[in-house]
Amino acid sequence: MTKRPHENTRLAKYVERRVLELKPVKSQQQIASEAGFQNPNMVTIIKQGSSKLAIDRVPSMAKALDCDPAYLMRLALEQAEGDTAAQAIFEILGTPVSANELGWVEAIRELSDHTDPRLTTRSRAALRTMFGK
Repeated sequence: MTKRPHENTRLAKYVERRVLELKPVKSQQQIASEAGFQNPNMVTIIKQGSSKLAIDRVPSMAKALDCDPAYLMRLALEQAEGDTAAQAIFEILGTPVSANELGWVEAIRELSDHTDPRLTTRSRAALRTMFGK
């Protein structure tokens, strides 16, 4: 059995990136403390993929990482339940929408005069260009 069963999950990669981004402002030990972990190495264990992030830790971890809790919840559900089960959860309960994503929706509504524009091939191509895809 592998010692890092979750190392290739989007959550592990995201936590690793956020810890690096916060490093000038906040130490990993501070992050662990703010997230409520008694063991300061728990953040390392999560970012290396040796352990999952418990669902009940998502709110405090999101606050400690200064990130959107809905986004982190989505990643934690994928990690905890697997992609197929997470998709079933999202299909039934709806996909958690981050504050950033909600901002995009609000901008689309405003700029379209609330006309509920359809996502067309052309608009999708424009988005791909914006994101360099």
